[in-house]
Amino acid sequence: MDLLNLTNLMLDTTGSIEPRALAVAAAGFAIGLAALGGALAVGNAASHAFDAGARQPEIFSKIQTLLLISIVFIESLVIYSLVVSLILIFTVN
Repeated sequence: MDLLNLTNLMLDTTGSIEPRALAVAAAGFAIGLAALGGALAVGNAASHAFDAGARQPEIFSKIQTLLLISIVFIESLVIYSLVVSLILIFTVN
């Protein structure tokens, strides 16, 4: 499917954009951006945690606990984005 066919699917007979199509596009953009941001944040946190563990191996268990807590908080933001995207998809007529 090319971009022209996708645009024709988003337009109604009057030539204006359907609200549902716009909501689905916004939801897809939101969840994609949240997933990208979450993946970058988790990768950055893990990289720094392993670097700190390599420098001071005796405190690696404390660093690991902090890493897991931070990953939970990062992933919760991605889940919130998923919930908002689902609300956008299913509430717009």
